Amino acid sequence: MQIIRAMSHPKRNWALVLGASSGFGEAASVALAKAGRNVFGVHLDRRATLPNVERITGEIEAVGGRAVFWNVNAADAEKRAEVIAGMKEAIAADGSAVDVVLHSLAFGTLKPFLGDEKERMTKAQMEMTLDVMANSLVYWTQDLVAASLLGAGTHVFAMTSAGGHRIWQSYGAVSAAKAALESHCRQLAVELVGKGIAVNAIRAGVTDTPALRKIPGNVQMIERVLAVHPAGRLTTPRDVANVIVAVARPETAWLTGNVLGVDGTEDLIG
Repeated sequence: MQIIRAMSHPKRNWALVLGASSGFGEAASVALAKAGRNVFGVHLDRRATLPNVERITGEIEAVGGRAVFWNVNAADAEKRAEVIAGMKEAIAADGSAVDVVLHSLAFGTLKPFLGDEKERMTKAQMEMTLDVMANSLVYWTQDLVAASLLGAGTHVFAMTSAGGHRIWQSYGAVSAAKAALESHCRQLAVELVGKGIAVNAIRAGVTDTPALRKIPGNVQMIERVLAVHPAGRLTTPRDVANVIVAVARPETAWLTGNVLGVDGTEDLIG
């Protein structure tokens, strides 16, 4: 399903947010709209959660932006082609450009590697987790570049976590995906720097999002951070969105190939 809002400001550039309907993607979509952008959003929601998507697109529209959202599987190649075709059509109509891409897809299998056959990670689950949460960044970037939708000054961000270098219960496949995602960002940064396109991973601290609440032991994770963090709080989606807005300017495109910690020193103190 595609949700299209009426265009209210034809000179705005666009942000593409993969995983736009909750958590980091939701916060970034609204913050980028407030900063003067239209938003292309890709999300995967059932009927029960679609009202939240309507609320987000309404918030984008309320600050003068245009929202074009697709309710599709972002890891499906055919759906990706449909979205990119729709993006090209929208941009051709108003003469704007895409200058921000955010990869915030949180869909993977949370199981231990070992144990009873019914409880442990399978090959299909491992490959699906890596494909959605890591490899899809490469495929989207390839197709966006091939479609001439990314130009000099564009910033590509991908959401990673401390789980990429730490062990959490049943987080093994997602941890591997986050580590791969960071590697993909470095490779893409090197290949795109000549085009003036920046690629960075954002390592958010523990954030109370729907994705976090699916991780076994999430309550203990939250309690641990609250107990040791010098600021006495968790990271919020708005913290991350504010950094994306601040960094995503053409003159900062030389900042590329990094893992940007947005956690208020959480990863430093363990």
